[in-house]
Amino acid sequence: MALWGGRFTQAADARFKLLNDSLRFDYRFARQDIIGSIAWSKALVTVSVLTEQEQTNLEVALNALLAEVDANPTAMIDSDAEDIHSWVEQQLIAKVGDLGKKLHTGRSRNDQVATDLRLWCKAQINELIGHLTLLQQALVLTAESQQHVVMPGYTHLQRAQPITFAHWCLAYVEMLERDTSRLQDALNRMDYSPLGSGALAGTAYPMDRDQLANWLGFKGATRNSLDSVASRDHVLELLSTASISMIHLSRFAEDMIFFNSGEAGFIALSDRVTSGSSLMPQKKNPDALELIRGKCGRVQGALSGLMMTLKGLPLAYNKDMQEDKEGLFDALETWSDCLQMATLVLEDIRLNESRCEQAASQGYANATELADYLVAKGIPFREAHHIVGEAVVGAIAKGKALEALSLEELKAFSSVIEDDVYPILSLQSCLEKRSAKGGVSDKQMNNAILAAKTRLGLE
Repeated sequence: MALWGGRFTQAADARFKLLNDSLRFDYRFARQDIIGSIAWSKALVTVSVLTEQEQTNLEVALNALLAEVDANPTAMIDSDAEDIHSWVEQQLIAKVGDLGKKLHTGRSRNDQVATDLRLWCKAQINELIGHLTLLQQALVLTAESQQHVVMPGYTHLQRAQPITFAHWCLAYVEMLERDTSRLQDALNRMDYSPLGSGALAGTAYPMDRDQLANWLGFKGATRNSLDSVASRDHVLELLSTASISMIHLSRFAEDMIFFNSGEAGFIALSDRVTSGSSLMPQKKNPDALELIRGKCGRVQGALSGLMMTLKGLPLAYNKDMQEDKEGLFDALETWSDCLQMATLVLEDIRLNESRCEQAASQGYANATELADYLVAKGIPFREAHHIVGEAVVGAIAKGKALEALSLEELKAFSSVIEDDVYPILSLQSCLEKRSAKGGVSDKQMNNAILAAKTRLGLE
């Protein structure tokens, strides 16, 4: 039975019912809907709609239903109920009879679904923060175990300056930390209960909505009933955070795909996260990483879709807003899966240290060090930059690295160059000179790893 049937004399067309009914996806709110209903039953006692005994009977029945849902979270999908709210009410009436029909007094599906949605989002945020933390921990532990591995850093995908693999890992730790903080910010803003807002104008019963919010674990009640049922910007914010984080994961995946390629050869991926070719027996494809990269667009699409759904809606509730759920469910599930897969990828990677160091030694990545050396000898940086550019051209012509040029060859570009230049051009010197906070020197990397381990509970 629909919750709104009294106004109608004809049954809904089967095709409309198929389009309209949402139980096939909003069944995920079963736990939240039952918890919200228990809190609402308590509020109805405070305004004398229910007696204490009636509330107790309802709570016992609702808790029994909650246990059934926990045991079989998808049992309701085969029901012909319109949505999860209808299903819960039907099940409650089946357990307690007409008493169950009193529960919806003063409540609308508009504030009910808004409350369910916020409760569900809060639970998802806590799970997602857990997955973000696990990935950060994996990156930090990888950084610590591979701290000595030198590799090229890139700009424009051209070898730029030497860094360490640990420095690369910690760059993604920082990105994921900001993702975590965005989730925490989103949680802070959505942590207000819409329940008691009614359809749009508020409930007609003088209950304490802050107390009701407290029973549900919110830090307070929303301030405006119209806004409470009409707004979904907390969903947009959550999808935005998911989209930004998926961009970070996509960039992580792209880097790893390149590092794993035959052209780079810096890492080898585990068989557990790769696949083969049906035609070419030698292939070992980085499918897990490619799927992370590919699923990024799927999450961006959910954000764009909901933004377009909401942009032209008048206040307050419109059925368009039912479209807030499927994209959200898919996006957060996708993000969660990708976080877990990225963590799995890191578990068994193997680094080819010699290949990494060889690549770091090539591409004239120490050119900036030579320019800084000339500056220390009194040459203005812009002039030193020009001199080193000419030296690189000369080295390329001879097929040599800068440090392989003889002193006589180097002096051809600047007379101030002496034997003391050669230690400056070593990879280790290049790293150790980057000793300011955030740099790649051993001291800064030790500090960064220790600080990250402390933040992430690894110490």
